[in-house]
Amino acid sequence: MSDGVNNNSEPKGRFRAFVSYSHADKAAAQRFHRKLETYRLPAHLRETAAAIEPDGRVGAIFRDREDLPAAQDLTESVKEALFQSAALVVLCSPDAQQSPWVAREIELFRELHPDRPILAALLRGDPEQAFPEPLRQGREPLAADLRKQGDGARLGFLKVVAGIAGVPLDALINRDAQRRVRRVTAITVTAVAAMVVMALMTTFALQSRNEAQVQRQEAEGVIEFMMTDLRTDLRAVGRLDVMKAVNARAAQFYNSQGDLGDLPTDSALRWARILHAEGEDQLSVDDRQGALDSFGNAHAVTQKALDAKPANPDALYTHAQSEYWLGAVYFEMGRVPKAMPHFHAYRDVAYRLLKVAPEADRSKREVGFAEGNVCAMALQEPVRPQVALTACRKATRQIESLHSANTASTQLKSELANRYAWDADSSYAAGDSENAVLLRQRQLGLIQEAIAIEPDSAELKQNLMLAELSLGELYHKLEDPGAAKQLALRAQTRAAKLKILDPDNAKWRVWSDRIQRLIETLEGE
Repeated sequence: MSDGVNNNSEPKGRFRAFVSYSHADKAAAQRFHRKLETYRLPAHLRETAAAIEPDGRVGAIFRDREDLPAAQDLTESVKEALFQSAALVVLCSPDAQQSPWVAREIELFRELHPDRPILAALLRGDPEQAFPEPLRQGREPLAADLRKQGDGARLGFLKVVAGIAGVPLDALINRDAQRRVRRVTAITVTAVAAMVVMALMTTFALQSRNEAQVQRQEAEGVIEFMMTDLRTDLRAVGRLDVMKAVNARAAQFYNSQGDLGDLPTDSALRWARILHAEGEDQLSVDDRQGALDSFGNAHAVTQKALDAKPANPDALYTHAQSEYWLGAVYFEMGRVPKAMPHFHAYRDVAYRLLKVAPEADRSKREVGFAEGNVCAMALQEPVRPQVALTACRKATRQIESLHSANTASTQLKSELANRYAWDADSSYAAGDSENAVLLRQRQLGLIQEAIAIEPDSAELKQNLMLAELSLGELYHKLEDPGAAKQLALRAQTRAAKLKILDPDNAKWRVWSDRIQRLIETLEGE
């Protein structure tokens, strides 16, 4: 054999995989190599996986690009590593396509091991621009698309792991998601246990009023953690069931306090935020009446707190949320006349908050959201395009100013993406289809930027699915069925993955049905 590798002996199988890549992709290759070598298969899959380590790792992965000399052929160490590798992973990019080393490694691996898997992981560019020529010859390689618009970093990585370890991809995805959820659930259990302890201490520490107040403050500190940091983590992994348990525990604590009308302002506002969270979760399972009850109870609490302290920024902000949520539920139910008074009240309170705290980001954000609601109402029948355009542009400018000051914030990227979506609808209503498409594309791009920062966020994946669906529907209206179907199919794939995370999420089911209807419509045309 021309490359000088001894082909008469059996390969020792020292390496589970050989990673081939261009020098231009060195940083990405280093990260990918580190993730492969440190990833541990879930215990449930280790029995069926091919030749993995006892601790669940896939085994040693060979990566070598730094020591290659400026020669015409591969080094002996690289040839030996290829000979001893059970699989080849090719990190594909336009640079990899032009690399003679990557091409030669593919050719030699195929020559040495015609029956062993070659896994193509797409880093950059389209497959036509990124796949090296030898990869496109012969048997089609197993491919994972690591790009944001493809499988994404996490799913693409799991595809490669599944190919190396010889385990079903679906099983690996499910077990990996469960593993990440268990981490969050462990935090939940700790937090709930701590809160229960605090609640019991509050209930039984009646010997002294001061001692009872101290105990309540400590318990409320735990509750605040549960309703902020913990809730954010749970939303990221799509665990509505755990969120509901957290809300129930927090509600149980406040209901044990006796007359809630006598709570101090801070405690009352915290109680209202728990009711807001409870209402959000009820909306997620399509319990609109339950959500109305929760938001209505919160409204009564925040109105009383605001009456007591009309210039208190926290009271203004929390009451604004009560007005918003009541308006949002009525709006979602199609009861626009019932929604309008709450949305107008929300805007009034938002501007009061801006006057009291003009430099605070949340004041500017609330004004943006409030103007956005006016835009949304103006897009209902009878549509008032100019009213919608004016309000939407005000809302977009507010959030754009916040995002420009903090471009790394995924929350602001999501909020600005939402503003672009409504701005697109108002542009379409005003007859400016070209601007509507541009704004929808901006929405899509911002969400993809956010996912690049938080690749495991279920909420961001949901937003991306909706952005693709909405842009697909817009292309359908503009009679571009090819672009519409491509986006609809992408959205359908994302919806299926989300439903695996949380089968009880009613909204995800509704959106999945809407995507399916669009696909069926396009196929029938």
